[in-house]
Amino acid sequence: MSHIQYTICRNATYYYNRRVPKHAEKQYGKFLRYSLGKCPDIAAKIAARLSSLLENSWSNSELIFPIDIETTISSFQPKSYTLLEVLDDYIEIKDINKKVSHIAASTLVSLVGNKRIEDYTREDAKLLVSYLGRRGNKTATIRRRLGSLSGVFNYAYAELEIDKRNPFSRILLVGEGLDAKKRGTFTLQQLVQGYKNAFDTKSNVKLLMPILGETGCRLGEIVGLRKEDVCLASNTLNIKPNQKRRLKTKSSARVIPIVGYAHEALEIVVQRSKGDFVFEKYNKDKECKTTAASNAVSKWLKKEFNGLTAHCLRHTFRDRLRAVECPMEIIDELGGWSTISTTGNRYGLGHKFETKLKWMERIKIGNT
Repeated sequence: MSHIQYTICRNATYYYNRRVPKHAEKQYGKFLRYSLGKCPDIAAKIAARLSSLLENSWSNSELIFPIDIETTISSFQPKSYTLLEVLDDYIEIKDINKKVSHIAASTLVSLVGNKRIEDYTREDAKLLVSYLGRRGNKTATIRRRLGSLSGVFNYAYAELEIDKRNPFSRILLVGEGLDAKKRGTFTLQQLVQGYKNAFDTKSNVKLLMPILGETGCRLGEIVGLRKEDVCLASNTLNIKPNQKRRLKTKSSARVIPIVGYAHEALEIVVQRSKGDFVFEKYNKDKECKTTAASNAVSKWLKKEFNGLTAHCLRHTFRDRLRAVECPMEIIDELGGWSTISTTGNRYGLGHKFETKLKWMERIKIGNT
């Protein structure tokens, strides 16, 4: 017996069990019996759907169009995907940086395997946290890995209609944030010294220093520049995504002035380039090799400036703007930082180029 209409239950399996009206026997036979699986909830949904379709098919005794019962039943069967299969869909739909998500997922898979998405547990998440901690990762890095995986699982549970708590959400990390090390900044003397070295050697890697230092851009934004993004005549730098590299956030897309030594350095590297990209060396493959560029320039900077890196130039840029009392909104616009101030700041087109140029001129280093 079964509590579900038009079904019977045999050995814990539900079957759709129904006699066919005489006028439809030619199309369906005299009797219908199809397995609906062992889950009563799913069996009830399939039975209700089948009954609706069949009764509609049988409603016209003169003209009957038979339905494909097996296809109807199979369409209700719950789909199951592995983590890596879901990850590929998630990255494509979300259009996000796949490297970050792949690192998190591949680390998890190396520990517990590439399981069905619904089979991962809270214990798997805790094992990942423990492993990353033993490897020396800072809590900020661990939180980013958990955040990447949590996004994948939220997407999978919604798409596959899995009623389960996300095992990677709301994980508490012992001492979170206490291990953070504040990045250092360059002094004015160090900037002048580094810029002089860059122009003396005319090394493309070293010329990244004055470009980064005088624009406040992220390394990937500069290394992935196309020639068309740089207009030396109008002193403008257009930071926008392209086929080689994405941008970190929506607010990262911006147009900023080129002043001082940044203008001179860009003029040199643009003239040298024979291709579409300013830094050809790092854009020969499908994706911009930002990590390779970062390693190269930071190796030099760390040696010459007591451990300071390329990203420290961006922090220095922000401090220099603060020092001349540049409004915070303009600082955020110039650096492509997401503003955390009032909602009104997100309306409109932003500040005029001439306004941004005025503040860039106040902090520029160089004679141009």
